Amino acid sequence: MKSVVLNVVVLTLVLMPDVSFAQAGTEPLKLVATIPMPDVQGRIDHLAIDLRGQRLFVAALGNNSVEVLDLKENKRIHTIKDLAEPQGIVYVPATNRVFVANGKDGSVRMFDALSWKLLNSIAYGDDADNLRYDAVSGHIWVGYGSGALGEFDREGAKLTDIKIGAHPESFQLEKNGSRIFVNVPRSRKIAVIDRMTKTEVASWSTGGPLANYPMALDEEDHRLFVVTRLPAHFIVFDTDHGKRIVSLPVVGDCDDVFFDQKRHKIYAIGGDGEISVLNQRDADHYDELARIKTVSGARTGFFSPELDRLFLAVRRQGSQPAEIRVYAPVP
Repeated sequence: MKSVVLNVVVLTLVLMPDVSFAQAGTEPLKLVATIPMPDVQGRIDHLAIDLRGQRLFVAALGNNSVEVLDLKENKRIHTIKDLAEPQGIVYVPATNRVFVANGKDGSVRMFDALSWKLLNSIAYGDDADNLRYDAVSGHIWVGYGSGALGEFDREGAKLTDIKIGAHPESFQLEKNGSRIFVNVPRSRKIAVIDRMTKTEVASWSTGGPLANYPMALDEEDHRLFVVTRLPAHFIVFDTDHGKRIVSLPVVGDCDDVFFDQKRHKIYAIGGDGEISVLNQRDADHYDELARIKTVSGARTGFFSPELDRLFLAVRRQGSQPAEIRVYAPVP
């Protein structure tokens, strides 16, 4: 009889899933601060950070402004006004300049981040969107229009245009290689660009899911993370061969996803009002640990591994004012 009981206990332990954060009485993200933006209206898009100056830059698309927040005091210290649907932001520490991509007029505007003077406006014609800074070359990349990536230097001089075929959304630059991985949602694909040869070298299918907007890169493990909206899935690609490794359900209406390499966690921010937190057990195995309740429409943010903080952009809705919520990963 003791043997039967023991076998049942062992079997139960084998079949039981890992204890969730909720069951353990905690969650993998803890809200530690809120930074108000009381007069900001409409949709909020992407964010960027100045680590040395402890400043967060927020593209308030619906407000036609960039909000500059002091992360030491948790307060707004400046507003860049009269923009044209700002979407992507890049901060370049070497020159203390902020670049803002504008969807409405297709411009990328360059500002001095001390005087806030407009220094240059780079014309891309239509829907300038995501921006990325290549610290090795000192160049900035922008996705824009009906399907192209543009490269320009820190003074705003245009260098390269690479056609893709449809409007690019999030893209990631390899630090230890020359590739750019680009989400092209209308084509249900990831375009792989070589930024040395300026050509598309590969194209990987999502396998059916539509609306692949956010993307993150785990370069060390040769893994690319893509989140789709229709249906809402988290997809992992092998960056050596373009093979799909994993596909899991996640929060809906996701527009930003981040990889926390220290904890091997992924944070997918969804406009459905949750943050999906996924665990990377190894390069090929992933589990959703928890969904952190947020606010409907809050689908963008920024994760800083240096500060060990996740920033969530919350738009104004009804009695809910616009704000940035600051989360600390746990443990």
